[in-house]
Amino acid sequence: MTTQIFMVSTLYGTATLAAALDAGCFTAADRRILLVANNAATPETTPAVDEMPGFELLRGRFDDVLSWNEAISPFHPAGWAPRLEDLPLWERYLRLAWRLGDDDVAFAMESIQVNPSLGVAQIFTDAPVTVYADGLMSYGPTRSKIDPLVGTRVERLLHLDLVPGLKPLLLSEFDVPPELVPTAAFTKVLAELTELAATSAGLPDVEEPALLLGQYLSALGILSADEEEHLHVRMLKGAAGLGHTRMVFKPHPTAPARFARTLEQEAEKLGVELTVLDTPVLAEVLYQRMRPALVVGCFSTALFTASALYGLPVARVGTDTLLDRLTPYENSNRVPVTIVDALLPEPSDASAVTEGRRGMDADALGRLVRAVGFAMQPKVLPELRPAAEEYLRGSLNAHTWRYFKRRRLTSLGLPGGIPERLSFLPRNATARKMVRRARAIRRSIKR
Repeated sequence: MTTQIFMVSTLYGTATLAAALDAGCFTAADRRILLVANNAATPETTPAVDEMPGFELLRGRFDDVLSWNEAISPFHPAGWAPRLEDLPLWERYLRLAWRLGDDDVAFAMESIQVNPSLGVAQIFTDAPVTVYADGLMSYGPTRSKIDPLVGTRVERLLHLDLVPGLKPLLLSEFDVPPELVPTAAFTKVLAELTELAATSAGLPDVEEPALLLGQYLSALGILSADEEEHLHVRMLKGAAGLGHTRMVFKPHPTAPARFARTLEQEAEKLGVELTVLDTPVLAEVLYQRMRPALVVGCFSTALFTASALYGLPVARVGTDTLLDRLTPYENSNRVPVTIVDALLPEPSDASAVTEGRRGMDADALGRLVRAVGFAMQPKVLPELRPAAEEYLRGSLNAHTWRYFKRRRLTSLGLPGGIPERLSFLPRNATARKMVRRARAIRRSIKR
């Protein structure tokens, strides 16, 4: 007997897997299990994937739906990991609880470098793994080193063709081949969800509005709540500046209600009509239902599904602030922000928004992403150093400096840091020791 277990935490990820199954990306299996992990900060008050509108349409692809939260209760999925000595015990327990018996098991999961996916992969020590990408992060490097006992079992990376011509860096250190989920299969799944939303989700009847996408970045500590409210106001003003008078704001499901109230007050001042969605629904459902005349966001993956999959005009707001604020430099949001900033126009560039012009071609973007990826994770992707050095020597200018930090380049001995004749210093142990001693003396003097 063979059992395939698909681990999900978002409706978008579930739709991606449903499309992959419809397109024949997975071999036949005797049993297919959907394993739901609710990674919200307070899972008890936040609906899981299998409780969200539209899930029932995806449910038929799977034989069973199980809860990872229940399996490890009372621990939180994002914070719990099995101890090494307990792995055999956990596998026996889960095989019993999930009625797996002696089945050959294979997994499909997202974000394998962190829990809960990492913990599950460690428990089932012999199971092959398919990683599927839930968004733009697949184009960036793996955020930390993965145990080879896990990484070498990853057979492929499934992802949507959100940025045509750009190859994902995720798991490339293990030579994991990327594989595209057919766009037609994905949009067909989304069309099913749209039909349901049209009849039961209570979506407002607004035709061709400017759609504003909220992300709740303050919850990630990237922006303050006031700064995020200001970001939404900038989206509204940007769309209004392009002549749009009907707006729809899609807030993040866990964002506070005051975000919407601030936006409503600003809309009243500008004299535009604003509708705030109170139903948790995928942005892609709104694309098919409302056919927006414009989609405005910060660095949401939904900006690229809008442009790449539906041909909608898009604009980005606030990426310059985020590029400066993201800390540490290896923050896994850096590549998504870089891609959005490099490719998509701001609302102030009306002609680029209308014509759908991109900021650079696929080749230039690929070289930029490889350079940023190496600067983020030099220990994970050391083979990218020559490519990063070549890019920085030839392409570092007033515009591309925004994607790098001088301190980071200096610490890695890369062009753009300290003068090249002194590039040996960051890697010199004696030099580093002298710098630490000087800093200690300076701190003691200040006291």
